[in-house]
Amino acid sequence: MKPSQGLQLISIAIAERLLAKAAPPADWRLTAEEFHAALERSAISRFVRSETAVGPTGSVDPRAVESYLEGLNLADFALACACAAGHEAAWDHFVTQHRPELYRAARAIAGEPAARDLADSLYADLYGLRETAEGKRRSLFDYFHGRSKLTTWLRAILAQRHVDEFRRTRNTDSLDDPDRTEEPAQPATPSARALDPERNTYLAMLQAVLTSVLAALEPGDRLRLAYYYAEELTLAQIGKLMGEHEATVSRKLDRTRRAVRKHVEAALRDEKKLSEAQLKLCYEYAREEWPFDLTGVLSARD
Repeated sequence: MKPSQGLQLISIAIAERLLAKAAPPADWRLTAEEFHAALERSAISRFVRSETAVGPTGSVDPRAVESYLEGLNLADFALACACAAGHEAAWDHFVTQHRPELYRAARAIAGEPAARDLADSLYADLYGLRETAEGKRRSLFDYFHGRSKLTTWLRAILAQRHVDEFRRTRNTDSLDDPDRTEEPAQPATPSARALDPERNTYLAMLQAVLTSVLAALEPGDRLRLAYYYAEELTLAQIGKLMGEHEATVSRKLDRTRRAVRKHVEAALRDEKKLSEAQLKLCYEYAREEWPFDLTGVLSARD
């Protein structure tokens, strides 16, 4: 069969057989149709996009496809597929079984201070908070094709995110300074920062907007942030206090963080009339030395 739109490389019968081989627990509720769609994505990624195992007529060899699928890590693939489909029992299994490994990998990659945020930031993308134009959840699990172990794939994502953040921070800090490679930059002193007349203005804007956005949050969302950032509780501890599973706490925290950033940036642009360059500078000043104590507004009870 030739690569084209609507291409189907495998039959539902093959998907059913491979699903039986993967043997996911019944409470994951993973259907053959969901597994078939995931297997198709994996096969297309392997054969069509890479143009391997394509015969002289442009067709894909069905035997090569089936052999490839047989060699996948089917148990891990079924777990990723069930999580991507939003089946809660599968997600709970993932959090229970893989969270400790994620934290260990994050500590090895980023060090203890940044490990928890690095690992926790991954959960919402894995669960799939963003929606497609058709209104479907979009999960990072959709990009796991089963060729490696799930733990190997997760470690690779953590490492790449850490590298991306390092490069972003490094690019922000360097500001194309031609002398930076010749002489190490000296930390800015408080008196030097005070010489910048814009710094206090931008920080005051950011504090006012951030305080307003946090105060407007739903009480539960604000309380989770307070538990996590002000009181530094773990996801499990927050879950016990709020009567939620820690996976749910992680998803809601990430959703709230995204919403806060979106509303803060919108207010700085629309109300404070900051340009993109000024908005970037505003964040840079805040990153230099976080000057805000937001404990009061986070801990407020409605």
